[in-house]
Amino acid sequence: MPLMRIPYTAPLPPPTILPTSAATFPGAVAALADFLRPPATDNNGKTVILSGAGISVASGLADYRGSNGTYTLNKTYRPIYFHEFCANHEARKRYWARSFLGWTNLHKSRPNKAHYAVGQLGELGTLSSVITQNVDSFHPKAHPGLRTLELHGYLRNTVCLSCRTEYSRERFQKDLADLNPAWAVFLAEMLESGALSTENPVERRLKGLKTNPDGDVDVPGIEYGSFRYPACPVCLEKPPDGSRVEQDADGAWLPSSTAGVLKPAVIMFGESIPNGVKLAVESAVDEADRILVLGSSLATYSAWRLIKRAQEQGKAIGVANLGGVRGEEQFFAKVPAIGLGRDGVRCSLPLEEVLPALVDRLRLGTSTPLLRTEMFKPAPWG
Repeated sequence: MPLMRIPYTAPLPPPTILPTSAATFPGAVAALADFLRPPATDNNGKTVILSGAGISVASGLADYRGSNGTYTLNKTYRPIYFHEFCANHEARKRYWARSFLGWTNLHKSRPNKAHYAVGQLGELGTLSSVITQNVDSFHPKAHPGLRTLELHGYLRNTVCLSCRTEYSRERFQKDLADLNPAWAVFLAEMLESGALSTENPVERRLKGLKTNPDGDVDVPGIEYGSFRYPACPVCLEKPPDGSRVEQDADGAWLPSSTAGVLKPAVIMFGESIPNGVKLAVESAVDEADRILVLGSSLATYSAWRLIKRAQEQGKAIGVANLGGVRGEEQFFAKVPAIGLGRDGVRCSLPLEEVLPALVDRLRLGTSTPLLRTEMFKPAPWG
């Protein structure tokens, strides 16, 4: 049986800021600017960005480990695993029912200032590409001209487990509403009450909902057994050889089927990342001279290994994330506490604020020296 890597869910140690000048907002902006504009001796001077859920919090989406994150507020949260989804009809009912409730807010959410700032950094010639762990498609929406590699897939489509055909998630939502009229009424009531429209997870919890990342909404005490979902339309019309796809009178997939199951086009927990995606993100890291992490704790191995790969190649590493990061002590062990940002940066500030300011600074081409502050915590290593 293959080893299943499970991401960290426990709180991570608080960040240690490097260089120490990055403890202030101006100092962090200056250090990041120095990181993105290294000496001309670099091969191409380009940075690859690795982004995580923290960059989308300002868009109203939940993250995992922030102060309002799922693992902080919802201690009982357990995501569905790929093998469960594939093998269990009841598990799929539960997944699609919760996704049905959460999709509306996710679908209407939009990229925030941080995403657009990333696009502007690309226009300034400092970036080579973006690797994102997020499945919200905000990066390709905000900067279609800057290459984005979606490490964990995307929620904008579903994909058939049998024929691999993709199907619009927006159209799928309509199909779910048609198959589940009582649930559609319940969703309308939740929207009317404001329980799904508010961006405040605490307010949602007061209304009886537990909101998790990726459009997952848990309503405590609700029964999911009555929920129905459609079959893959391609497999329904022409089942794969040796298989059958059956549906009830309303068009819902029946468990007597042996094919035609649609899943979200995301990499679920326990699911392998396709080799093509692995090779693409590894090449993006290899081709760049440095890597900047935005809004990720690197708790998932698929993300952490890319930073480890960059470190092993001697590339400079930058991290802008609110809260701790997995293994950061080893990534910054050789970065001096007093210095510029070109050797590495570790700051902890809201991305929707610091990234637009970084764009402004780079556009001005200012050579103002880094601001110093005595308000810092010395690194416990080095």
